Amino acid sequence: MTPAQTPTPIRAKSLAPIPHGFLTRTGGVSTGAYASLNTGTGSDDSPTAIAKNRRRATDAVLPAAQLVGLYQIHSAEAVTITAPVDDTFRPRADALVTDRPGLALGILTADCAPVLFADSEAGIVGAAHAGWQGALGGVTDATLLAMEAIGARRDRIVAAVGPCIARASYEVDTGFLRRFCEADPENERFFADARTDHYQFDLEAYVVNRLAAAGVGRVEALGRDTYAEDDAFFSYRRATHRGEPTYGRQISIIGL
Repeated sequence: MTPAQTPTPIRAKSLAPIPHGFLTRTGGVSTGAYASLNTGTGSDDSPTAIAKNRRRATDAVLPAAQLVGLYQIHSAEAVTITAPVDDTFRPRADALVTDRPGLALGILTADCAPVLFADSEAGIVGAAHAGWQGALGGVTDATLLAMEAIGARRDRIVAAVGPCIARASYEVDTGFLRRFCEADPENERFFADARTDHYQFDLEAYVVNRLAAAGVGRVEALGRDTYAEDDAFFSYRRATHRGEPTYGRQISIIGL
């Protein structure tokens, strides 16, 4: 691959030296609406292009590793991975953890928050897909519990929240606000007033707060807006607002 074709992962300072990266939409082989590093197995893109993109993304983070992904369902389910998983039999969940070298854990997003976790002392990593449903349901808490079950310690765990839709780009209605406030009245602080009966929701801040409240040793937020940065990221909401028929997915990867 030439430098122009090579994916360039976004790194979190807090996760160094663990191999990891939040991939952008650049550096792949897909064309059209999927240009160019579309890694979404659920999209209508060419399966051959998707497979090449997933290999490129993995090699940019952990060369020669076996990528393991999920059939993401916007849940709070976390699974422990101990061996490679065929894409045909991906677990139905939204977080995965491992302590096995050579496995690259991958999470797909297109506005939802990707969260990467590591306890480097224990040699345990995790990845979570935190859309609003999973975030509210506790997918990050489930990830922490799964990591602890195989030997991680919560106060040693570092978590980084990657590119996701920002508050300025995420308008929601009163019903959405009510769901969060019914779960915890203090959640109102993650909403800002917008037009009548509408609010701007700060997904990144909500996820960061959940992690901090759960006792994570260090939390880093990258502060990148998938909706606004159309040259860098795919965005479901941006595609919807523009009336585009489809959209790609970027991947975030961590491994040992």
